[in-house]
Amino acid sequence: MSRPHSALATILAAHRGGKLRITSKLPLRSRRDLSIAYTPGVAQACMRIAEHPEEVRRYTIAGDTVAIVTDGSAVLGLGDIGPRAALPVMEGKAAIFSTFAGLRAFPICLATQNVDEIVATVRAIAPSFAAVNLEDIAAPRCFAIEEQLQDLGIPVMHDDQHGTAVVVFAALLNACRATKRSLRTLTVVIIGAGAAGTAITKLLAPHVHDCLLIDSHGLICDARSDLYPAKRELLAHTNKQNRCGTLADALVGADVCIGVSKPGIITPDMVRTMTPKPIIFAMANPIPEIMPDLARAAGAGVVGTGRSDFPNQVNNALAYPGIFRGAITARAPRITEAMQIAAAHALARLVSRPTPEHIIPSLFDPKVVPTVARAVARASRAH
Repeated sequence: MSRPHSALATILAAHRGGKLRITSKLPLRSRRDLSIAYTPGVAQACMRIAEHPEEVRRYTIAGDTVAIVTDGSAVLGLGDIGPRAALPVMEGKAAIFSTFAGLRAFPICLATQNVDEIVATVRAIAPSFAAVNLEDIAAPRCFAIEEQLQDLGIPVMHDDQHGTAVVVFAALLNACRATKRSLRTLTVVIIGAGAAGTAITKLLAPHVHDCLLIDSHGLICDARSDLYPAKRELLAHTNKQNRCGTLADALVGADVCIGVSKPGIITPDMVRTMTPKPIIFAMANPIPEIMPDLARAAGAGVVGTGRSDFPNQVNNALAYPGIFRGAITARAPRITEAMQIAAAHALARLVSRPTPEHIIPSLFDPKVVPTVARAVARASRAH
């Protein structure tokens, strides 16, 4: 048996039967145990919640359980593979919530890509959950779904958007420290105008000199007639000189390039047209927009990717467990931009002396989730 086949078999064996299980917290060893956990004792909890609906968080799993909701339309780098094929990823997310944030989470993979149907389904199941993590839903549908669910009274966040944006912001703060730059002076090029690229742009734009957003047709500028509303809205906060053109045009003189797009589209020659020692986050997975060795050889000062086998892994898993943990602890009805900014600064501060090879902490740093959670909870209470 070849090594690649053996490795594949090992991976598939690890996923066999799924990665989650449901177990009882109460022992059921006797009739008395059953009478407390189920009838007649359970009626006491039911009546308590009926009289005081907010007590559902105290007496049921709704206090710390997250619904991970997807339609399977934008799964990892695999694209629209459907709800069944998305389920292993959602199980993995649930495992991350449990391991790093002490939150129970359950995958909800929906056999529809209709916005109204998804919104209605989430509204219908919301009483069982403390929060909703929207996941792997393609743009622009993801924007409408998230927006329409902000009145649920529990946090609803599409972490492909905001979790990614928070980690990028944290990494950029420390990349500036490592290269002696000021955030306010930066011209930032963002490649990819989907969920992640849009959220990164919205979070960064008020804090940098300018953001230039690139989609598959080039720079997003006022002359374009093919922009859907979410892209056109971004023009109010980006591309101050209304530049049009290609990715290569946009990178000339830029300080930062953030890629959330596809493999290999940044060339070394493009890097050489940027300012000296530019910051490059090439986050396409599994193959980045430019490989780190090529970027560094072309003069990049700091390089980050989405991969764990290179320095500076810019991964949304650094943010969303702590963000949800903090929001749930604070009983926040929604996750605000102020909470996201607080999370980014908290994450950045965990690296006390950033260097070009170390601008972001590891997910396995035990301080990450509690530090982010505390910052998010404080920001929630402050507003």
